[in-house]
Amino acid sequence: MGAISSFVPLILIFAIMYFLLIRPQQKKVKDHQKMVQALRRGDQVVTQGGIIGKVVKVKDDGELEVELAEGVKVRVIQSTIAQVLSKTEPANN
Repeated sequence: MGAISSFVPLILIFAIMYFLLIRPQQKKVKDHQKMVQALRRGDQVVTQGGIIGKVVKVKDDGELEVELAEGVKVRVIQSTIAQVLSKTEPANN
C-alpha cells in the first residue's frame, strides 16, 4: 500500500499538467489549423513575421500568394499565418 500511495502525487501532478498545459495547447493548434484551412482570396492576414497583406491566391500545396502593396506579391507558407484580420464573405451561389 505504501508504494501505491507514493505514486499518487505524481499522478496528480501529471493530471494537473495535462489539463493546464497540454490540453489547451492542443486546442490552440487545432483552432489554428481550422483558421488556416478556411483562408480564401481577399482575406487580410498577418504572418508570424508581422507582415500584413491580402490573400490573392490560395494554392493546393500549402502556399498562399499575399499582396503586401499594389503590385508586390510574395509567396507564403499557409501555416505561417498568425492571424486573420478581416474575412471576405463567401460567394453566393
